[in-house]
Amino acid sequence: MKYRFTKHYTREEARALLPQIREWLGQIKLLRVEVERYDKRLGSLSADGQDTGGSTVNNWIRAISSLQSVLMEFERREISIKDVERGLLDFPAIIGGKEVFLCWEADEDDVEFWHDLETGYGGRERLE
Repeated sequence: MKYRFTKHYTREEARALLPQIREWLGQIKLLRVEVERYDKRLGSLSADGQDTGGSTVNNWIRAISSLQSVLMEFERREISIKDVERGLLDFPAIIGGKEVFLCWEADEDDVEFWHDLETGYGGRERLE
C-alpha cells in the first residue's frame, strides 16, 4: 500500500514527544514575537530612509534562523503544525490499515483524537 507519509506514529510515540513539542511551541511563540518586533523596527528605519544595517538586521536574521530551526524539527518528523497559536498538530499514523492523523492541541493533556487526512479538525474522533 502506498502512503503519503514515510513516518507514522503510534499513540505512545506521539505521547512521548509531547514534552519536547510543548517546549518547541513555546520557542516558536517567543521567536515570532521577536521577529515581528524586528520587522517593525526595520520597517520604521527604512520608512525614515535610515541605514537599516547593523545589529537590528543581524538580530532579525538570527531570530528568523532560530525560528526556521525549530520549525524544521517538526518537518523532519513529518509532524504538521495546523495552528501555532492553539498548538494544534497532526501526527501521521496508521489506524486499521488506513493512513490518518493523530490530532493534538496544546491545551490537551494527552493524544486522544484522530481524524482522516481529508476531514481535518472537524472530523476528530476519540481514540479507543
